[in-house]
Amino acid sequence: MAHELATLLHTLRNGRALAGKQDIAETAAILKPANPDAIRLGDDCAAIPDGDGYLLLASEGFQDSFVRSMPWFSGYCGVMVNVSDIAAMGGRPVAVVDALWSDTSEAATSILTGLRDGADTYGVPVVGGHTNRRSTHNSLSVAILGRARHLLTSFDARPGEVLIAAIDLRGRWHDPHPFWDASSALCGTEGAARLRGDIELLPTIAEDGLSRAAKDISMAGLLGTALMLAECSGIGMTITLDDIPRPEGAPMERWLSAFPSYGYLLTARREDAEAIMARFRGRGIAASIIGQCDSTQRLDVTWADETETFWDLARMPLMGYAP
Repeated sequence: MAHELATLLHTLRNGRALAGKQDIAETAAILKPANPDAIRLGDDCAAIPDGDGYLLLASEGFQDSFVRSMPWFSGYCGVMVNVSDIAAMGGRPVAVVDALWSDTSEAATSILTGLRDGADTYGVPVVGGHTNRRSTHNSLSVAILGRARHLLTSFDARPGEVLIAAIDLRGRWHDPHPFWDASSALCGTEGAARLRGDIELLPTIAEDGLSRAAKDISMAGLLGTALMLAECSGIGMTITLDDIPRPEGAPMERWLSAFPSYGYLLTARREDAEAIMARFRGRGIAASIIGQCDSTQRLDVTWADETETFWDLARMPLMGYAP
């Protein structure tokens, strides 16, 4: 098992997903914020203080290959993944805008239909954007505005807290992409109300003071997302793979590389963990304690009786956003 764990972590450590996160450091060095103390880079959204709470601003872009192969789903994802970012910050979505480039009217129609269906499903209006139907390629970017009363951030995880994973396992793969989709099948049905209620769990957890730190599981996968959370908070973690909620039959490597439509990592005091997990489980969402936060600045991984270091942030930063 030791060899198997080492091989698994090597594969994940050297994949394209984490390489993309390392590219963020170069971008951040160019786009230095005017007031880094007011708006901290590295979170799922920019949190802008605004009277009694925060405005949340985020955006997502989608590669041409994905938009071309799954035009409707890429439009739907434009809303879905942005709403997830807002929720991961303890917020509620307000509105989205899009920027679309397409080489045919048919492609544009399919993308925009997916965007509309996502907006209808999550109850978030599309209030404007940019459209080019005479492009040489198919690309999509969607930005979102939200609001939060109390934040969940990437900077407030503390040693001694536990790490909780909450993931909706009632989904399906979108081959050949690493997407675990537990959302689009509910589009246009009474399931939309369920999806909105599921999203609402995150801001209520923040407002009830049960957690201060969270991230949605992104293209970096579960371990990559945990690593980003640890880096921003200046902590370490030990994660037990066998405790991660996982669909029946899903190979561990594939699941750790997956981008779930509903998947969050939260940290909490141990005495608050059960209350948090009960809220997710009460809505049919799998939730469990998968790890422990510490002060090592390493992400260590345990599988069966073996433990290996996945990443040592003290020796090699990921995004460069350590405190």
